[in-house]
Amino acid sequence: MAQARFVEGNLFAHVAVMSLTSSVGLMAIFVVDLINMVYISWLRDPEATAAVGYGGAVLFFTTAFGIGLSIGVSALTAQAVGARDPVLARDRATQGLVLGALFGIVFSAVVWFLLPQIVDLLGATGRTAELTLWFLQLVTPGQPLLMIGMIGAAILRAHGEARASMMVTVWGAVVLAALDPVLILWADLGLTGAAIAGWGSRIAMVVMALWPIWRRHGGFSPVSAPSLRGAVAPLSAISGPAILTQLATPVGQALVTRMVAGYGEAAVAGMAIAGRLTPVAFGMIFALAGAIGPIIGQNLGARRMDRVRRAFFDAIRFTGLVILGMSALLFLLRAPIAALFHAEGLTRELVFLFCGPLSLLFFFNGLIFVANAACNNLGAAFQATLINWGRHTLGTVPFAWWLGQSYGPQGVLIGQAVGGIVFGVLAVWLALRVIDRRMLAMSEMVGIPSDTKFPLPPTGRLG
Repeated sequence: MAQARFVEGNLFAHVAVMSLTSSVGLMAIFVVDLINMVYISWLRDPEATAAVGYGGAVLFFTTAFGIGLSIGVSALTAQAVGARDPVLARDRATQGLVLGALFGIVFSAVVWFLLPQIVDLLGATGRTAELTLWFLQLVTPGQPLLMIGMIGAAILRAHGEARASMMVTVWGAVVLAALDPVLILWADLGLTGAAIAGWGSRIAMVVMALWPIWRRHGGFSPVSAPSLRGAVAPLSAISGPAILTQLATPVGQALVTRMVAGYGEAAVAGMAIAGRLTPVAFGMIFALAGAIGPIIGQNLGARRMDRVRRAFFDAIRFTGLVILGMSALLFLLRAPIAALFHAEGLTRELVFLFCGPLSLLFFFNGLIFVANAACNNLGAAFQATLINWGRHTLGTVPFAWWLGQSYGPQGVLIGQAVGGIVFGVLAVWLALRVIDRRMLAMSEMVGIPSDTKFPLPPTGRLG
């Protein structure tokens, strides 16, 4: 039975619980990814460390594609759950998983065949380019498994299964944590060991995502070519723009990587360390983007637009609290963090820069995450796409290039962060306009005030 868990109760508590539990899973996988970087850095091979940085920029593309798909499946499933329609929820979940697997295979195959050109465009040269290409050729074919795991976790969140969703990535992290030191250091496989460990982690995520859906949420519906074709349009309406939205981030990161590459391996290594620290430090903010979607989706399905608006502001408040706390912690630990990675010279300077003022500016990225999640679930996904592309092009390239000319790689990272301020504020303003329009349209449709509370029937759809 589909259960609407978010249409009553304290919204800030829902936002916090879903974000915290989701972030535990995200941070688990990112912490081990960070440890992966630590192990590689202990090899005292700057070119291998830089290769991981270049590789991360490329893998970000396939990961972003999976995030976009999971947003669409989660939104459609959550709306069916909010409307108390378990059959529709199961159909949407099944179709989303199958389509996600098919799209993921095609997208990853395209990326794999273009890897030599992609690595060259990023600015990698010599042995660093060879190591980057080898690492990516091993890892990229396993990305569809990661997408299935992400979509499965999103389906569990749509059902309000915060803990089960969290365990998907927790178990993926456990497997990765067990395999990394054995394969990278003990077996002395280096980057090859890291790639093999990644495959094991992805397989574990798939198992942990699909098993709870099978056991507790009615399993999966039969699929056919006509049913999949029919599911493409509604999924594409949300996931299409969401994928474009998510792809903007790795595009912006790739452009920044290309700028930093001109300053040598030490600069790329420093940027790579900062890139690994970001999702660990702000895992709750990354998780918030996925956690707020089901909350908004269920309340939209229950016609509770008053709670949709309140959840939006609670998510922003939660973002501010997390950024302040984690930025203070990063600042206090900046020296031990740099020492952990054996960071010296320019690499150390970039790590210190990230652990100082730049981490505070991540608040504006958090605003974009929240605003985009709201737009994706309220039928304005294309607006989220425009905001994200604007932030990672107009809000990144001019600032990073301009400040890089004067301050080197430090200026590139500062420019990347500063450009997010304008787009963060703009994203919130536009998202509020979407919420207000949806609230007005709903009130005009039923002819009653938009903040009226609708009682939920015990079964059946809300009519």
